[in-house]
Amino acid sequence: MTLFGLYAVLIVIVSFFIVIPSYFFVFWFVPADKAPFQAHKISRFWAGFLLTCYFIRVDVKGKNLIKPEQPYVFVCNHRSQLDIPLFARACVNTFRFLSKIEVTKIPLMGYIVGRIYITVDRKSKEDRAKSIIKMQDSLLKEKISVVLYPEGTRNRTNKPLIDFKDGAFRLAIDTQVPIAVLTILNSAEFSPAHKFMQLKPGTLKAVWTEPISTQNMTHRDIPRLKEEVRQRILQTLQQHSNS
Repeated sequence: MTLFGLYAVLIVIVSFFIVIPSYFFVFWFVPADKAPFQAHKISRFWAGFLLTCYFIRVDVKGKNLIKPEQPYVFVCNHRSQLDIPLFARACVNTFRFLSKIEVTKIPLMGYIVGRIYITVDRKSKEDRAKSIIKMQDSLLKEKISVVLYPEGTRNRTNKPLIDFKDGAFRLAIDTQVPIAVLTILNSAEFSPAHKFMQLKPGTLKAVWTEPISTQNMTHRDIPRLKEEVRQRILQTLQQHSNS
């Protein structure tokens, strides 16, 4: 961990205890149907505060392509711990991440994650099935978007992308909700996946592209849709490689 990385950890800890009361106020006093939207505003503020303290700016292109009231299955590439706050700042739509169940074991933070996101025990087939139903309900009943990393985990290799899993594409087709793709260009330069809390200031860059309709698609279209998204991210990375 670098000295700046240690500073970043301290900022997270201090800000956490400042933000926690806001989340609990929402959980306790805001009506259940409005609470996710208010909690999202807190998360966006927190993400912006952290990035500002880290002296990291955010440059996101194509925001106009995303309709604020439209639920999407959001997907993006994943190489860094900074991808989560970056996504929060890149997207005004209320959304839920799919989070590993292990995160809920973190004191206080785990409770918050369990309330605002969807958790899954990947070792349990039953729990995976329940998480799929929760994501479908989020999209169709609550009109709240879902964020999935199609790579399934952070990419710690030298390749621009690792193999995609089917989950995000199956979910989008089952719900007939469009897929919106955010390509994160350079987060690994500021906080590499294989180095704990190594951090440096600068400008994080990301690009939205035109959402992909899944209307009238079936499970037979999953391989084609998956490849289309993969190629879109690769092409965007290539187009902006020198920017």
